[in-house]
Amino acid sequence: MAVISEPAAKSEHKGYNRGLILGLTMAESMLLLVFCLLLVAAAIINSERKKVAEAVQELVNVRPLQEENRRLKEQLDDLQRSVDLLAGTSAEAEELQKEWRELVQARDTLRSYQELGLTPKAIAELRRVAEALKRAGIATVDIAALEQRLQQLISAETEQKSSKPHEWPPIINLSEAGGYFFRSGSAELTKAFADKLRGSIASEIAQSLDRYQVDIIEVIGHTDEQPISRTGSNLDQSIIDVVDGRKPITAIIPADNAGLGLARAIAVANVLRADRSLKDAAILPMSGGQLVMPGDVLTTGQAGNVESRRRIEIRIRRRAEPMTP
Repeated sequence: MAVISEPAAKSEHKGYNRGLILGLTMAESMLLLVFCLLLVAAAIINSERKKVAEAVQELVNVRPLQEENRRLKEQLDDLQRSVDLLAGTSAEAEELQKEWRELVQARDTLRSYQELGLTPKAIAELRRVAEALKRAGIATVDIAALEQRLQQLISAETEQKSSKPHEWPPIINLSEAGGYFFRSGSAELTKAFADKLRGSIASEIAQSLDRYQVDIIEVIGHTDEQPISRTGSNLDQSIIDVVDGRKPITAIIPADNAGLGLARAIAVANVLRADRSLKDAAILPMSGGQLVMPGDVLTTGQAGNVESRRRIEIRIRRRAEPMTP
C-alpha cells in the first residue's frame, strides 16, 4: 500500500507551532518575563528609597531629643550624688556636700574657660609667661588681679546667659503650607505673595533682628526637580541690573534649576530690601536649586511637579566680622 507523505510546508508549520507559548515564540516569552522582572525591581527600589527618606527624617528629629536626654541624665546624676552624700552621718554629709559643691563649681568654671577657648594647658602657659615677665622686670603683672578679673568676666557672661537663654533665630518658610509658592519655571511673585512680604513677613523679620541681635538676612530660593528645557541663560548679563532694580525679575532667563532658585531669591530679596524696617540688615539672595527638600533633607531624586518644593526660606544670622567700607 502506498504511503502518502504530508507536504513539506505543512510539516514545517507543525514544527513552528511546537515552539510557541500562548501564541508567543520563546524569544518573545523571555522578553516578556524580563520586562515583568524589571517592573518588580523598580517597585522594590522605589519602596526602599521611601524607607531611606523616612529614616533620614526620623534621625533629624531624634538629634534634639538626644541632646535633651544627655542634659537630663547629667542633672539626674547630680541629684543621685546629693542623695548619696546625705545618706551618711551629719558631719560626713556636711563635709561631703561642701566638697561636692566645690567640685561642681570647678566643673562649671572649667566649662566656662573652654567656652572662651581657654584650656588648662593654655592658662598654665599664660601664667608661666606672666611670671617670667615679672621676674625679668619687663612688666609688672599682678597674677592674682588678672585671675580675679578673668573670674569676674566669666561670672558676668554666665549671668548674662542665665538671664537670656541661648536661642537660635527662627527659619521662615514660605511654601505651600502658607500658600506662598511659585509657578513652575517662574520667579515672578504674585500680588498676594508680594503684599505679604511687605507686611507681616517683613515685620516678623524686623522683630527677630532686634530680638536676636543679628544683621544678616539670607533668602534661599528652591525649586522642584522638573528640568528646564532651555539651552541659553542670560543670568550673568542681567543679574546685577535686576538686583539693583534697573530691570524686572522677568529679565532673568535661567537655563537650570540652580539659576531659577537664585532668581526666586532675588525677587523676594528686592521686596524686603525696599522695606525701611530692614534697612540696617544685609539681605543676601542664595539658591538651593532642586537639591534640598522641605525639612532640610537632601533629595534622592524625586522628579515631578511639586508645588511645596518651589519655595523660599529666610534665615537670619549675625555677621561673622565687622563690615569694612
